[in-house]
Amino acid sequence: MLSTLAETAPLFSDNGLMGLGAGIGAGLVCIGAAKGIGHLAGNAVEAMARQPEVRNNAFIAMIIAAALIEGFTFFALVVCNAIVPKVG
Repeated sequence: MLSTLAETAPLFSDNGLMGLGAGIGAGLVCIGAAKGIGHLAGNAVEAMARQPEVRNNAFIAMIIAAALIEGFTFFALVVCNAIVPKVG
């Protein structure tokens, strides 16, 4: 696959390849964040089901961790968008 990309690379300008890389990077960031938050929420619900008395503590910890994941995701998306060349 890399050899195919290397052969087609001269067809694109540097700006096009940067845009492609930024798009792929943004997609990977969103996929990773969705997987992380889904895993986090699933484990929190399982913990609440096993021990209902720690429900509030588990919920607060889940919300804080989800907010940190979202913050990192927004930062990574800003970085991906910053490397996209401005055309015009």
